[in-house]
Amino acid sequence: MFRSVLRTIDRIAPPERAFAHCDVPCGLYEADAMVLAADTVVKMIEKIQALPKDMPPSEDTRNAFVRMVWTKEEHARRCKEELLILWTDYFKPEHLAIFPELHDTFWKAAKLCSKVKQSVDMDAAKELRIAAGHIAEMLARAKGAAKK
Repeated sequence: MFRSVLRTIDRIAPPERAFAHCDVPCGLYEADAMVLAADTVVKMIEKIQALPKDMPPSEDTRNAFVRMVWTKEEHARRCKEELLILWTDYFKPEHLAIFPELHDTFWKAAKLCSKVKQSVDMDAAKELRIAAGHIAEMLARAKGAAKK
Protein backbone atom coordinates (compact mmCIF):
# COMPACT_ATOMS: atom_id res chain seq x y z
CA MET A 1 0.00 0.00 0.00
CA PHE A 2 2.71 2.48 1.04
CA ARG A 3 4.75 1.73 -2.10
CA SER A 4 1.70 2.26 -4.24
CA VAL A 5 1.16 5.70 -2.70
CA LEU A 6 4.81 6.61 -3.28
CA ARG A 7 4.65 5.47 -6.91
CA THR A 8 1.55 7.58 -7.45
CA ILE A 9 3.29 10.60 -5.95
CA ASP A 10 6.32 9.96 -8.18
CA ARG A 11 4.08 9.90 -11.25
CA ILE A 12 2.27 13.10 -10.28
CA ALA A 13 5.40 14.98 -9.20
CA PRO A 14 8.48 13.14 -10.44
CA PRO A 15 11.63 13.78 -8.41
CA GLU A 16 14.15 16.15 -9.96
CA ARG A 17 17.89 16.28 -9.49
CA ALA A 18 18.93 19.04 -7.10
CA PHE A 19 22.14 20.97 -7.53
CA ALA A 20 23.58 22.93 -4.62
CA HIS A 21 26.75 23.33 -2.66
CA CYS A 22 24.95 22.30 0.48
CA ASP A 23 22.04 24.19 1.93
CA VAL A 24 22.31 22.49 5.32
CA PRO A 25 24.26 24.94 5.78
CA CYS A 26 27.50 23.08 6.32
CA GLY A 27 29.60 26.18 6.93
CA LEU A 28 32.27 25.12 4.44
CA TYR A 29 32.92 28.10 2.22
CA GLU A 30 36.13 28.37 0.23
CA ALA A 31 37.21 30.38 -2.79
CA ASP A 32 39.69 27.87 -4.23
CA ALA A 33 37.31 26.37 -6.81
CA MET A 34 36.25 29.83 -8.00
CA VAL A 35 39.85 31.03 -8.38
CA LEU A 36 40.91 27.83 -10.16
CA ALA A 37 37.96 28.14 -12.55
CA ALA A 38 38.89 31.76 -13.37
CA ASP A 39 42.53 30.72 -13.95
CA THR A 40 41.34 27.95 -16.27
CA VAL A 41 39.30 30.44 -18.32
CA VAL A 42 42.43 32.56 -18.83
CA LYS A 43 44.46 29.49 -19.82
CA MET A 44 41.84 28.29 -22.32
CA ILE A 45 41.66 31.69 -23.99
CA GLU A 46 45.47 31.68 -24.26
CA LYS A 47 45.32 28.25 -25.90
CA ILE A 48 42.46 29.23 -28.24
CA GLN A 49 44.31 32.35 -29.36
CA ALA A 50 47.48 30.30 -29.97
CA LEU A 51 45.79 27.80 -32.30
CA PRO A 52 46.99 27.77 -35.92
CA LYS A 53 45.01 30.15 -38.10
CA ASP A 54 45.30 28.05 -41.28
CA MET A 55 42.15 27.60 -43.32
CA PRO A 56 40.54 25.22 -43.49
CA PRO A 57 41.57 24.05 -40.02
CA SER A 58 42.77 20.49 -39.63
CA GLU A 59 40.61 17.97 -37.82
CA ASP A 60 43.01 18.06 -34.89
CA THR A 61 42.79 21.86 -34.71
CA ARG A 62 38.99 21.77 -34.87
CA ASN A 63 38.90 19.11 -32.17
CA ALA A 64 41.27 21.06 -29.93
CA PHE A 65 39.27 24.26 -30.49
CA VAL A 66 35.96 22.63 -29.53
CA ARG A 67 37.46 21.08 -26.41
CA MET A 68 39.05 24.38 -25.35
CA VAL A 69 35.82 26.32 -25.87
CA TRP A 70 33.85 23.70 -23.92
CA THR A 71 36.38 23.83 -21.07
CA LYS A 72 36.31 27.65 -21.04
CA GLU A 73 32.51 27.62 -20.93
CA GLU A 74 32.35 25.02 -18.17
CA HIS A 75 34.87 26.80 -15.97
CA ALA A 76 33.19 30.18 -16.46
CA ARG A 77 29.95 28.50 -15.34
CA ARG A 78 31.68 26.94 -12.33
CA CYS A 79 33.26 30.25 -11.39
CA LYS A 80 29.86 31.94 -11.50
CA GLU A 81 28.24 29.16 -9.49
CA GLU A 82 30.93 29.34 -6.80
CA LEU A 83 30.82 33.11 -6.51
CA LEU A 84 27.02 33.08 -6.32
CA ILE A 85 27.20 30.54 -3.48
CA LEU A 86 29.56 32.81 -1.58
CA TRP A 87 27.48 35.90 -2.32
CA THR A 88 24.11 34.45 -1.41
CA ASP A 89 25.01 31.91 1.29
CA TYR A 90 28.13 33.13 3.08
CA PHE A 91 28.06 36.91 3.01
CA LYS A 92 25.43 38.51 5.25
CA PRO A 93 24.19 42.10 5.70
CA GLU A 94 26.70 42.64 8.52
CA HIS A 95 29.55 42.11 6.03
CA LEU A 96 28.52 45.32 4.26
CA ALA A 97 30.09 47.28 7.12
CA ILE A 98 33.45 45.70 6.27
CA PHE A 99 32.90 45.58 2.50
CA PRO A 100 30.60 48.39 1.34
CA GLU A 101 31.39 47.41 -2.27
CA LEU A 102 30.39 43.76 -1.68
CA HIS A 103 27.30 43.63 -3.89
CA ASP A 104 28.89 45.60 -6.72
CA THR A 105 32.00 43.39 -6.62
CA PHE A 106 29.99 40.19 -6.88
CA TRP A 107 27.61 41.58 -9.49
CA LYS A 108 30.49 42.68 -11.74
CA ALA A 109 32.26 39.34 -11.30
CA ALA A 110 29.08 37.46 -12.27
CA LYS A 111 28.76 39.65 -15.37
CA LEU A 112 32.40 38.90 -16.26
CA CYS A 113 31.64 35.17 -16.07
CA SER A 114 28.96 35.70 -18.71
CA LYS A 115 31.22 37.89 -20.84
CA VAL A 116 34.03 35.34 -20.99
CA LYS A 117 31.55 32.67 -22.03
CA GLN A 118 30.43 34.87 -24.93
CA SER A 119 33.89 35.71 -26.24
CA VAL A 120 37.61 35.04 -26.20
CA ASP A 121 38.33 38.45 -24.69
CA MET A 122 41.59 38.05 -22.77
CA ASP A 123 41.12 41.38 -20.99
CA ALA A 124 37.76 40.21 -19.63
CA ALA A 125 39.27 36.87 -18.58
CA LYS A 126 42.08 38.63 -16.72
CA GLU A 127 39.54 40.96 -15.09
CA LEU A 128 37.62 37.87 -13.96
CA ARG A 129 40.78 36.36 -12.49
CA ILE A 130 41.46 39.60 -10.59
CA ALA A 131 37.83 39.76 -9.40
CA ALA A 132 37.95 36.14 -8.21
CA GLY A 133 41.16 36.89 -6.33
CA HIS A 134 39.59 39.96 -4.75
CA ILE A 135 36.54 37.95 -3.66
CA ALA A 136 38.87 35.29 -2.22
CA GLU A 137 40.60 38.03 -0.20
CA MET A 138 37.23 39.35 0.98
CA LEU A 139 36.25 35.86 2.11
CA ALA A 140 39.54 35.39 3.98
CA ARG A 141 39.12 38.77 5.71
CA ALA A 142 35.50 38.00 6.62
CA LYS A 143 36.48 34.62 8.06
CA GLY A 144 39.32 36.28 9.98
CA ALA A 145 36.94 38.89 11.40
CA ALA A 146 34.51 36.14 12.45
CA LYS A 147 37.23 34.39 14.47
CA LYS A 148 38.00 37.48 16.55
